[in-house]
Amino acid sequence: MDFQPTEDQRALRAGVRDLLEGRYGREALRASVDSGTAVDRGLWRELGAAGFFALRLPESEGGVGLGLPEAVLVFEEAGRALVPGPLVATHLAAGVVPGAAAGTAVVTAFDLGGDLVAYLGEADAVLGADGLPDGEPVRAADPLTPLHRVRRRGGAAPPSAPPGDAARDAPGSGSAYGPGYGSAYVAEGALLTAALQVGSALRTVELAVRYAGEREQFGQPIGAFQAVKHLCAQMLVRAEVARTAVYAAAVTGEPGEVAAAKLLADEAAVLGARDCLQVYGGMGFTWEADVHLHLKRAWVRAEQWRTAAEAEELLAAELLDSAELPDPAG
Repeated sequence: MDFQPTEDQRALRAGVRDLLEGRYGREALRASVDSGTAVDRGLWRELGAAGFFALRLPESEGGVGLGLPEAVLVFEEAGRALVPGPLVATHLAAGVVPGAAAGTAVVTAFDLGGDLVAYLGEADAVLGADGLPDGEPVRAADPLTPLHRVRRRGGAAPPSAPPGDAARDAPGSGSAYGPGYGSAYVAEGALLTAALQVGSALRTVELAVRYAGEREQFGQPIGAFQAVKHLCAQMLVRAEVARTAVYAAAVTGEPGEVAAAKLLADEAAVLGARDCLQVYGGMGFTWEADVHLHLKRAWVRAEQWRTAAEAEELLAAELLDSAELPDPAG
C-alpha cells in the first residue's frame, strides 16, 4: 500500500501554493495586519472560484468531488500562508449555506466552545445557526482573528460545553441559535484545523532554518551552533510527525486518529513557533517579524473544534473501550 501523495494530489498542493504565494504573500499578510482586515472578500471569492470551499462537494452539486485527503493538503498550504478567516467553517458550510461553496459568503462557527466566536463581525452566517447572534468585541491574541463574546437570545450565555462534547453531539441537541454540531462536523473541523496547524509548523521550520543560516555571531552563522541545530531538528521532527498523523487520519477517518492528529498538530504549531522565536532571539519578538503571528494563530487554533484536553479524553476513552478487562467472576 502506497501512502505517498499521488501525482494529482501533489499538483493540487503546488497549485494552491502558487495561488496563495501570488495572492496572499508576505506583503499582503503584513498589509492585513496593519489595516486590521481579517477577511479579504476578494481573496475569499478567489478561493471559492479555485474550488477551495467546494473541494469535497460532489460534482453533481457543483463541487470538485474530492475527499478529505485532498482537503488536508489544501488546508496545509493555507496554514503555511497564514490565510486568515473562518476557512474551516466556510468549507464545512459548502452545500449547506448559500454562497459558501463559491466564496461569496463568509461562514463562521461556534468552534471555540463557551461564549467566544471568531470572525462574527465579518461573517454572513454562523454554521448551524438561524441567524447572526449579537456579540460584544473582545481583545484577541491574534490580530487577524477578531473575537466576539455572544449572548443567547433572552440574555443567557451560550452553553459552556465545547464542540465535540457528548451533550453537543447528541441527536437533536443544539443552542438557541440552531442545531448542535454533530460528531462529523466536529471531527472534520478538528482535522482541517490540524492541517492548518501543520502548515504553520512547517513554515516556522523554514523561517528558523533560513534565519539560522543568515544571522552571524562569533564569526559564523548561528546555525553552526549545536543548540540551534537541536532546536531546528526538534521543530522538524514534531512537524513531520504531526503531518503524518494528519494524513493518516484523513485516510481512515477514525475519531481516535483525528483526535491524535489534532493533538500532535497543535503541539507542533505552538512549540514550533516558540522554538522559532528562540532561534530569532530578540528579533523574533518584534512586530516586523512574522514569527509571532504564527504563534498567536496557533494558540487560537489549538482551542478550536477540539482542544488538547478533549482529544486526550477521547483517546483515553478509546483505550479503555479496547482494553480487555478481567472478568470479576473469574
